[in-house]
Amino acid sequence: MANVTFYEKPGCGNNTKQKTLLLAAGHNLEAKSLLTETWTPETLRPFFGDLPVNLWFNPSAPKIKSGEVIPDNLSEEKALELMIADPLLIRRPLIYVDGIYRVGFDPEKIDAWIGLNPDNPVTEDLETCPRSHEEKPCSTVK
Repeated sequence: MANVTFYEKPGCGNNTKQKTLLLAAGHNLEAKSLLTETWTPETLRPFFGDLPVNLWFNPSAPKIKSGEVIPDNLSEEKALELMIADPLLIRRPLIYVDGIYRVGFDPEKIDAWIGLNPDNPVTEDLETCPRSHEEKPCSTVK
């Protein structure tokens, strides 16, 4: 059992499913809003580890989908600046456990890290917004 700090977009269906999986595995969960947290480069950067900058971003964010923000063209500093100004750009969830920071919800990686319920294997994509193809996806709602 781990004490998990889980930064989410409140109301996100995938974040709700992810939290349910963590709770079912016996973890203690503290859910926080990714959108209202007061981020700084120092508090946000650790979640991304050694991932390339383009994997820090939520591909369903309106500014990404419109082409206004192109993650492949950004430095770390500029990426953090943009995400702090518009947290919808941040890939979800951000997870913190015992000094370790992670971004995204890859069930195999989460299971290897802190464990998930082996009796309830994950068979669906819990990172891609299922509404991302809609005209007004949920990522536009704050």
